[in-house]
Amino acid sequence: TEWWYFTGNLEDKFNRLFGYQLTIFRVSIDPEKPPTDSNWRTNQIFMGHFAISDIENKIHKSAEKINRAALDMAGTSENPIHIWLGPWSIKSQGAAFFPLKLVADYEDIRLDLFVDRGNKPLVLQGNKGLSQKGSETGNASYYYSYTRLPTEGSLSINNETYQVTGNSWFDREWSSSALADDQQGWDWFALQLDDGRDLMFYRMRGVDGNAQKFSKGVLVEKNGKIVRLSLDNVRLDSEEFWRDPEDNTYPVKWRLRVDDYDLDLVIEAFFNDQLMQHTVHYWEGAVRVLGSHSGRGYMELSGYNNTE
Repeated sequence: TEWWYFTGNLEDKFNRLFGYQLTIFRVSIDPEKPPTDSNWRTNQIFMGHFAISDIENKIHKSAEKINRAALDMAGTSENPIHIWLGPWSIKSQGAAFFPLKLVADYEDIRLDLFVDRGNKPLVLQGNKGLSQKGSETGNASYYYSYTRLPTEGSLSINNETYQVTGNSWFDREWSSSALADDQQGWDWFALQLDDGRDLMFYRMRGVDGNAQKFSKGVLVEKNGKIVRLSLDNVRLDSEEFWRDPEDNTYPVKWRLRVDDYDLDLVIEAFFNDQLMQHTVHYWEGAVRVLGSHSGRGYMELSGYNNTE
């Protein structure tokens, strides 16, 4: 499984705030390529998740799309880079990877954005890009990030279109591993602070609900210097919870402290109901940062659904 994952906090000229998510997953269902006797044959399935959060009206709308990688219904190409899933698309605008154009739509939500390189470095997560998630050899992924990408374009929700600007976050990850038997899920934070620093931290959660030693992250200084984070120098505590209509409880407000860098952050959802209820159920939404520093970001909460 591999994925291209974009989130962002955007605003229009009247300072109206929006969040967005666009993720395209590619899943191999067999390691070997199938026979070429039919154009329908493929060993790959593509799945996409797309969402927009209207912060002012507390409206979150999302969509899922699934296609076979056959007959050009979904696929990838190079020169330029192009990842597509039906009409949903991530595409370079020239020979270089950036800028990228993101396009997605479903019913009354639509995204049409240009995402540029910015001046922050590519961040190799984990050990030179290998991010260990569990105790077994295979519980790992290759993982890199671009943490602050200048973004502009338009988005639509409830049949209203807005011209927006802001910053996006891009994660690229691939793995052949699932969670270990003693793991239930993760809590992931991608924060862009107003002082120019960016912070990512994921908390791998055991079946007992406690954080495991595989929890990791990075602090990217304004000048691009990268500081590695772990449970040795990060304290992360949930403070407020929200119960969804299906009686699942999600921690929607947190306190994150990195004493060595004078960070004492409160991370809270802009509004509670930003659920992704599709083939996979999880909470994914826009958050504000308060406390010692202000900012915005995105949060993902996985493994809290009672049916999983």
